[in-house]
Amino acid sequence: MKICGQNIRKIRRERDLTQEYMAFEMGISQKAYSDIENSKVKINLEILTKISDILNIKPSDICSISHKCGNNDYEDKYNELVEYMKKNNIALPNNLQ
Repeated sequence: MKICGQNIRKIRRERDLTQEYMAFEMGISQKAYSDIENSKVKINLEILTKISDILNIKPSDICSISHKCGNNDYEDKYNELVEYMKKNNIALPNNLQ
């Protein structure tokens, strides 16, 4: 979850917003907001949604589980599936050919 806090801070700073502003918009103290950015509290869906709404971004722009996955795990599975479909004469959608 440390990556999520770092992403929030980076995006907030890119938008030139203060922690005080974010805290006010969320209805929490600046200290509570700081704890979010410093990964001292677990980010739940409610917090993630509030922050993404304030920053006008998708929650997945802040946090995703992709950093917990193997480096090429999804890509490898995708390639295996495409090869299987080709070998078994299963039609591929046009955008995958």
